[in-house]
Amino acid sequence: MTVKLVVLYTRPADPEAFEKHYLDVHMPMAVQIPGVQRAETARFVDAPDGGEVGWYRCAELYFADADALTAAFGTEQGRAVAADFEAVAPPGSRLLVADIDA
Repeated sequence: MTVKLVVLYTRPADPEAFEKHYLDVHMPMAVQIPGVQRAETARFVDAPDGGEVGWYRCAELYFADADALTAAFGTEQGRAVAADFEAVAPPGSRLLVADIDA
């Protein structure tokens, strides 16, 4: 079953510096992880229900299955991306794994 790694980022202290590193360094590294089938990233800009926009940015990395995701982050590239996440992600950022239903 296809799975995706969902990354939710909280608001960085310096959005401009975060964006530069994230878009110029982090995501180009992430799409090179072996086994990534598709990668998307987006910055939240509005909450149509009138609520607070609680997250700053998200990323979704798709893999063939949970084993492929685990194997991917066991590679040198996967470990480098994980280390970069630890360095760049604002406190409170989250990593979640989701099964794709359809």
